[in-house]
Amino acid sequence: MNAASPRTADLAVIGAGPAGVEAAVTAAGYGVDVVLIDEQPAAGGQVYRAVPGAFPARGGGVPGPDEAAGDAMRARLAASPVEARAGERVWSVLAKAGIVAPGPAAPGSPETDRDPDRAPTPDPHPVFGPAPDTAADREAMREEAGLPSKGDAGFRLDTVGADGLRTVFATSLVLAPGAVERVAPFPGWTLPGVIGLGAATVLLKSQRLLPGRRVVVAGAGPLVPAVAAAIVKEGGAVAAVVDLAGPSDWLRALPRLAAMPRLLGRGAGWIVRIAGARVPVFFRHSVRSAAGRGAVEEVTVAPVGPDGSWRSGASGGGRASERRIEADALAVGHGLAPATEIARLLRLRHRFSRAEGGWLPETDLWGQTSLAGCFAAGDAAGVYGAAAAARSGRIAGIAAALDARWIGPRAAL
Repeated sequence: MNAASPRTADLAVIGAGPAGVEAAVTAAGYGVDVVLIDEQPAAGGQVYRAVPGAFPARGGGVPGPDEAAGDAMRARLAASPVEARAGERVWSVLAKAGIVAPGPAAPGSPETDRDPDRAPTPDPHPVFGPAPDTAADREAMREEAGLPSKGDAGFRLDTVGADGLRTVFATSLVLAPGAVERVAPFPGWTLPGVIGLGAATVLLKSQRLLPGRRVVVAGAGPLVPAVAAAIVKEGGAVAAVVDLAGPSDWLRALPRLAAMPRLLGRGAGWIVRIAGARVPVFFRHSVRSAAGRGAVEEVTVAPVGPDGSWRSGASGGGRASERRIEADALAVGHGLAPATEIARLLRLRHRFSRAEGGWLPETDLWGQTSLAGCFAAGDAAGVYGAAAAARSGRIAGIAAALDARWIGPRAAL
């Protein structure tokens, strides 16, 4: 596999979802030389995932709202001067600042993850090993990492794709890798046929495939009704919807949803579609186990209390209210968490926020992290959804242009 000549840019953006695309296009609009990198074959991220040409659109060829928004976003990217590299995986990210001075250790040990109030333990070592004692040591470490000792290049990104190995040197960096799905383990969760809610949306959106012939959809959050409604829309059978939340929980969310009428309308549409298909819905229930001979054949669900603990049945036995549902697939998920792998690699300062998805890099209002020249945007800086991700990406793009002195403070307002 051949390595191409290194590319030097003002700004590198990792992740081509709504946050990354907005950051790249916004910065490029100010004259910033931008490289946008994503491992998927086309920009869009999870919500606006592109449909391959080999999979014809359903519904008479009329795209849905997410598909239409994704197409518009990709058209805007194509019309911009951004160098978009699709199908490239970033396998290494190095920061010059990480060699000069050690940063605090990113959270991740079992102790800090169990106790969110416990501050991460400071790490006396920088990214590349023992702290350099002299200027000569720092120069040697920069040379070993391949980062130039002079010039503005603060970051080195190494990628691999269809064109082989490639390297990008960038003055600034925007992290927009999105979020990762969480699934709370249960007996049988590794059986073939068990799939995450996010993975189910990938099948439905990009491959036009159903997760199974008879699917149980379970977990927490808006992806539960969204996936169930999508399966029904595509002609599939939903055996049951198993929701950790109760009707009162959804009612309490209505005032906030009322401020977003389009999202509220879509949610109402999901509920109508599920009800129209007469799908049984079990509120305040959770999956207790999945079982089968080599694959999912049966899903056992049971009621839970407000704290998530199993609730005893009417007869006093803990399993009296269990229900066994025949199914050949189970789509399950318990929310999203910011994708912080690169942020941790760069030793950015992190904070814990249960409402925003868990551990996430500390940022200011512009998306600036604890590392100079490094910004975080979208779900990687707090899980709020596609619309909020696009706005935070736009802000990060302006901040990167301002940081690189391509624009002045007045233009950034």
